Amino acid sequence: MLDGVSLTRAQLVQVARGAPVTLDDGALKAVARAAEFLAEQVRREEPIYGVSTGFGSNADKLLGAHPLRDELPGTLPSGRSLHAELQQNLILTHAVNVGEPMAADVVRAMLCIRINTLLRGHSGIRVETLQALTALLNAGVVPVVPSLGSVGASGDLSPLSHLAIVLLGGGEAFVQGERLPGAEALRRAGLAPATLSYKEGLALNNGTAQMLGMGVLALERLERLLDTADLAAAMTIDAFAGRLGAFAEEVHALRPHPGQVEAAARLRALLAGSTLADIPYHLVPRFRSWLPGSWDTAEAQQLRFDIGWDWVPADQRHGREKFYRRFKPFRGGKKHQPQDSYSLRCVPQVHGAVRDALAQAQRVLDIELNAVTDNPLVFPQKQADHVEEQVISAGHFHGMPLALALSYVKAAIPVLAAISERRLNKLVDPATSDGLPAFLIGNEDGTESGFMIVQYTAAAIVNDLATRAHPASVFSIPTSANAEDHVSMGANEARHVLSMVEDLGRVLALELHTAAQALDFRSDMINAARDLARRSDAAGFAAKIQGAPAEGHRHRAVFLEEVEALRAELADGGGYHPGAAVAAAHAALRARIPFLDRDRALDGEVAEAVRLVADGSLLAAAKRAEQGAGPAG
Repeated sequence: MLDGVSLTRAQLVQVARGAPVTLDDGALKAVARAAEFLAEQVRREEPIYGVSTGFGSNADKLLGAHPLRDELPGTLPSGRSLHAELQQNLILTHAVNVGEPMAADVVRAMLCIRINTLLRGHSGIRVETLQALTALLNAGVVPVVPSLGSVGASGDLSPLSHLAIVLLGGGEAFVQGERLPGAEALRRAGLAPATLSYKEGLALNNGTAQMLGMGVLALERLERLLDTADLAAAMTIDAFAGRLGAFAEEVHALRPHPGQVEAAARLRALLAGSTLADIPYHLVPRFRSWLPGSWDTAEAQQLRFDIGWDWVPADQRHGREKFYRRFKPFRGGKKHQPQDSYSLRCVPQVHGAVRDALAQAQRVLDIELNAVTDNPLVFPQKQADHVEEQVISAGHFHGMPLALALSYVKAAIPVLAAISERRLNKLVDPATSDGLPAFLIGNEDGTESGFMIVQYTAAAIVNDLATRAHPASVFSIPTSANAEDHVSMGANEARHVLSMVEDLGRVLALELHTAAQALDFRSDMINAARDLARRSDAAGFAAKIQGAPAEGHRHRAVFLEEVEALRAELADGGGYHPGAAVAAAHAALRARIPFLDRDRALDGEVAEAVRLVADGSLLAAAKRAEQGAGPAG
C-alpha cells in the first residue's frame, strides 16, 4: 500500500522483485486537490513555471492561448493545446539516455518511488495519470531505460522520461522478458496510452528515483555482504587459529562506534565454540611436504602433508624461562605473539566503519523514500495573495543529499574488499600463513599452483574497485545553458555503487573459497598431530621435532621429557574444530566445492563460490548454526 509517507526500503525491494502495489484513497484525494488547483490557476491565466512557461532556460517564455502559426492568414485552428504539448514534448525530448538497459528490479523500484512521491499531493498530477502509472507497474511492463544520461538535478530527468514515454505509448518496454515497442507493450498488458495535462510531464520526470532506487537495492545487497564479510573473516581467523581477545566486548566498549561494536559481536558469535581460536601456540604444527616415510601407518600415509616443530634448546631460553614454563619450548606454525596482523585483529574497526557508512546512507535514503522531489511544489491549501506563494520553485530534485551519502559508501566498498584480499593473501603466502602450505596445496612433486592465482583475481578486482571509488559528486558539469549550473551526479554515484557491490561479493567469495581450504589444512594438521600423539610414545613423537639433541647429549633427557609433555597435551585434547557457525558455512561450501587435493580446473568452482555468496547460502547456513548454538558471550 503506497501512501506517500510510509514506504520502507524493505517494501521497495519487494516491489522491485515483483510485488504489486495499491494506492491509498486518502492520498489520492490530496492528489486530486492539487490537480484541480493547478487547472484553476491555468483558467485564471496565472504564470506558473513548467505549466504556463517553458522549462529550464526557457522559463521566461510564457505560453499563449494557441499556437502562433494558427494566426497565419487562411489557416484553420489546429486544435493543439500548448499546455498539453509542453508536457508531452518534455517527455519525448528528454528520453535520451544511452547504454545498456537498466535491470528490471531497478526500473520497478524507480516506478514505485515515483508513484509514492506523487501521492503526497504536491506535484499536480491527476489521479487518472497516477493510476495509469500504477497499472503499468502492476502489469509487469518494464520500460527500457538505458543506463547513462542523468546528472542528478533536475533529478533523474532522462531516465524518468524513459519511464514516462512508455506510458504515452512511445519508447520500448520488456513484457515477460520480450523487448517490444511501447505501444505494443501497453496493448499486450491491456492498457491504453495516457495523455498528459498541466505539469504532469514535470511530475513524471523531475525527481531522484534512479539514484534512490539503485541506492536502496545496492544497500540491501551491501547489508548482506557485510554479514558475509564478517563470516569470511571468522573463517579465516579460525584457519589461522587466531587470537580472540581483540574482539572482546569490554575492549570495544572503550571505543563504541556502533558498527565496530556490532562487527565485534558478530565475530564473537560466529567463532563461538571454536577450539582452534586461542589454541596454545605450541600445539599448532607447521606444514612439511609429504614424503614416503612421513607417517607410521597406512591410514596416516593418506594424509596430504607432513607436520613438524622446532625444539628450542635449553641454552637458548635465557631470560625467557618463565615464558617456556607456560608455553612448551616448541615452535610450530603459530608464532609466540599475543596479537594477529591488522587484517585479522582490526576486522571490527574496518568492517565496523563500513557498517557506519552503510547506516548513514540508509538514514538518508529512508528520508528520501517519502520525500517530494519534483519542482515546482504545489501548496493548494495555502492562503496567499499571489500564485507564486502557492506554486513554489525550489530545488528538491537536487540529488546531492543522496550523492554524498553514496559517495561515502562508494569509498567504503574498496576498503572492505581490500581487507578481504589481504586476509586471502595471508592464507596463501607461506611467509604469513602461520605454518600452512604455500598456496594451500601439498605440492610434494613441485608441479602444483593451488590457490596462487585466486589471489591474483582478488587483487585485480580490488584494484578495479579502487579506481572506481572516486566520488562522482565532487565534479559538477552545468547543464541547460547554465540555468542548471550545479548538479549532483548522484545517478552516476548510485550506478557505480550498485555495480561495485556485486564485485565486492566476488572478492568475499574468493576469500571464503580460500579460507575453507586453509581451514581444512589447519584442522587436519592439528588433529593428525593429536592422533599421532595418542598412538606413539615420546620417542616416536620426537620424529616430528627438528633440533633434537643426539643420543647421549646432556640435553637429551630434558628434550624427551618436554616432548612427552607436548605429546600428552595433544593426546588429551579433544577434536580441534572451528566455531559452530563457521563449521556450518564450511560444510555448505564443501557440499558444492570439494577440497583441492591436487591441481585441477578451478574456474567452475570459483563461479560456484560466487553464486553461494550471491544467493546467501553460506550466510544462511552460518545463521542457522548460530541460532542453534545460542547467544555468544
